Amino acid sequence: MRLLLVEDDLSLQANLADHLKQANYSVDVASDGEDGLFQALETAFDAAIIDVGLPKIDGISLIEQLREQGGDYPVLILTARDGWQDKVKGLDAGADDYLTKPFQVEELVARINALIRRSAGKASPIIINGPLQLNTRTLALTMNDQVVTLSSSEFKLFEYLMLHQDEVISKSTLIEHIYDQDFDLDSNVIEVFIRRLRKKLDPNNHYQLIETLRGQGYRLRSLSAE
Repeated sequence: MRLLLVEDDLSLQANLADHLKQANYSVDVASDGEDGLFQALETAFDAAIIDVGLPKIDGISLIEQLREQGGDYPVLILTARDGWQDKVKGLDAGADDYLTKPFQVEELVARINALIRRSAGKASPIIINGPLQLNTRTLALTMNDQVVTLSSSEFKLFEYLMLHQDEVISKSTLIEHIYDQDFDLDSNVIEVFIRRLRKKLDPNNHYQLIETLRGQGYRLRSLSAE
């Protein structure tokens, strides 16, 4: 999952970005509202974290312009302890949730995780697909109650597919949602990870789990419980 973090306190920005990356998110950062708005409109993020008190363009205006121009992914705002008016304005502008500074990073991660799940129509942190169970909170995957070990990149890719079962997802979309702005878009790494996932999850192609649609992308099939 790919996040946008817009925070002008560079120390806090670095700390949050580091913790979010440890939670298996790819994170793009901006230090002012102008750059934040540019990135927010240029990239299909899975969610954004936006501080209210930003230079150049404040966080409320950023969210308003994002929503006016069609950005519909979840947004969480960061506000000062006594800034209840900012919370109301932020929610009215189109934010989905807020956190009051100071806060525990673990709560931020949990709230972002919940926002992304809900935007994909998943209320529980455990996503089930037939014999597969993926826990988005603990980053654990089991198949037929057996733990499947995935690398960080493999997990990111499979999590996105699990959140979008039966949808055809292009390679470029997968790259956009899984990697940050420094990733080589011409890389064949997606094909490599798809092969690894097939080998780990469906080596005999019994489930025909991940389909390749030539010229279109990939599709994770919904499986019935066995």
